Amino acid sequence: MATLASKPLPTTSTSNPAAATPRAYWETASPAERTPTRVFERAKDVSVTVAREIADLIRAKAAKGEKCVLGLATGSTPTGVYDELVRLHREEGLSFKNVVTFNLDEYWPMQPHELQSYHRFMREHLFDLIDIDAQFTHIPDGTCSEDDVRAMCERYEREIKASGGIDLQLLGIGRTGHIGFNEPGSGRSSRTRLITLDRVTRKDAASDFFGEENVPTRAVTMGVGTILEAKRVVMIAFGEGKAPVVARAIEGAVTNSIAASFLQEHANAQVYLDLAAAAELERCKAPWCSANHDLEWTDALARKAVIWLARTTKKAILKLTAEDYNEHHLQDLLAGRGKAYDLNISVFRDLQRSITGWPGGKPAERKQAGDINRPGDDIFPKRVLIFSPHPDDDVISMGGTFIRLVDQGHQVHVAYQTSGNIAVFDAEALRFLDFASEFNGMFGFEGAKTERMEHDIARKLKAKRPGEVDPPELQKLKGLIRRGEAKAAGIYCGVPEERLHFLDMPFYETGRVRKKPLGTEDIEIVKALLRSVKPHQVYAAGDLSDPHGTHRVCLAAIFRAITECANDAWMKDCTTWLYRGAWQEWDVEQTEMAVPLSPDEVARKRTAIFKHQSQKDRALFPGADEREFWERAEQRNAATAKLYDALGLAEYEAIESFVRWDGRPLD
Repeated sequence: MATLASKPLPTTSTSNPAAATPRAYWETASPAERTPTRVFERAKDVSVTVAREIADLIRAKAAKGEKCVLGLATGSTPTGVYDELVRLHREEGLSFKNVVTFNLDEYWPMQPHELQSYHRFMREHLFDLIDIDAQFTHIPDGTCSEDDVRAMCERYEREIKASGGIDLQLLGIGRTGHIGFNEPGSGRSSRTRLITLDRVTRKDAASDFFGEENVPTRAVTMGVGTILEAKRVVMIAFGEGKAPVVARAIEGAVTNSIAASFLQEHANAQVYLDLAAAAELERCKAPWCSANHDLEWTDALARKAVIWLARTTKKAILKLTAEDYNEHHLQDLLAGRGKAYDLNISVFRDLQRSITGWPGGKPAERKQAGDINRPGDDIFPKRVLIFSPHPDDDVISMGGTFIRLVDQGHQVHVAYQTSGNIAVFDAEALRFLDFASEFNGMFGFEGAKTERMEHDIARKLKAKRPGEVDPPELQKLKGLIRRGEAKAAGIYCGVPEERLHFLDMPFYETGRVRKKPLGTEDIEIVKALLRSVKPHQVYAAGDLSDPHGTHRVCLAAIFRAITECANDAWMKDCTTWLYRGAWQEWDVEQTEMAVPLSPDEVARKRTAIFKHQSQKDRALFPGADEREFWERAEQRNAATAKLYDALGLAEYEAIESFVRWDGRPLD
């Protein structure tokens, strides 16, 4: 996604000069991997590759007059595979008439029509969009009584065997290492059964159920033994959030505490990952540790290695010695770069150049001898456009930089891309509704029509069952709550109300966690704002691990809109920076602009976050992190500053990190 924009390191020397097209370091498996694994740069590449493997299998079976039996998974991970299969059906004539399917699992109890039902998920994402015969689709029954569950599970096993067994089983992996719903403790020989869900799994599912308390405590799942009987098993994983458990499943010991580790024992298993999910594998984290790697020492990889070495040895970069390099598998790097001191000082200066207290550039009258000239520094003040996927991402992720840009005299605009209405608790909406009713009555503003509307909304709100979609009126009320909080935060940061833009992108406005696909109307809304503001700097959320994918869709919309504006005159002076913070943080090795914050700025950022009262204390969609958003932001920013300090750079209270977009599409 990003590219380094800093002074080159000493001359690169490849250990394989004869190679015409050297492979990226992450394309080669390390000896530590015990399950065959392929890593792709983008999640979409994984989805297309897996979908085409499935399509080839379906066609090969059809050519022989045989049924193709597929084991299918649910959740956000396989949706890209299903999208590509639907495209292949519609555009390339792929038929599913010879396909039999068995899904891994279903919540229990669960009615097929409910929003969170995997029956409904499969119909909406695949079955209703292809020509598969409904009688050949099988999903565990979430409606049977507890007395009948065991018999239903045994019947499911018999149906799989009667079909000839599963030809290809598609899997995701949960943060507990589960495949299907085989939670820690599931044995290798386990079969289809009713299981109690781990709290981590329920927390991860909370966004689908509008709160963890609404997630069922049990589910029916194929067993590990059932899965391992498939002739071919394909597991896919995306995102930084999955990286630790993926590494344990692929490189760790086989254990029933990580059900996915049993794939190491399968004769025909394959794992497909995007780069983010592969981040903790040795091939990505420290490829130089593998004896079979013939590395192309690019500047970026050299920087990564030196920072890794400093962190591993717990030394500042300028204190690293030749012995440190030699003893930690970095002999080739040192041999190609010369003295340890020269390499150390190059990486140190590279990091030093990334630190700036002037994210929008320094005015000419403030420049001093030795100041670094950055792209766009000749334009001051700048027009700055900060995109915030949800109404609070701007202050959570880059609140300190936001405040500094305003304080330093730049014309800052903020674009809130979605209403964020699904993330407001019903009780909060009822509180605001009561206030409006009392206020109108107190001042005589309440007419018959208004009174009926208020009573109607209150009645629907109180009658709404957990997990049910809000009626349109309630969605609007919750959207107004989020909008008011965003205004308060933006104005506190110093931005006048007329520069706060509420885009309410249509893809989001479903009232459900599942959104509509990104459409032309969404792109046009973003494009119109860009052309209105004509920014010199754009800031966008590169934080793609949010529970329901809104950040990814919002970022894709920005990238497409900027690309379509590429020929506009103002674009030649425009730079796009990506921030993180709500769900994860940029690593130091990735960071291209590090903005240090003073204790006062940290406190001001905290106050700006506190303006979002509906998300305070307990957010509706907190994700895997137990901390409040302000705590995450402060602790991550402080940890980044401590890491810079440990590497030998200046000591700061906190640092916000940014990466420059290199112009490539997200997917």
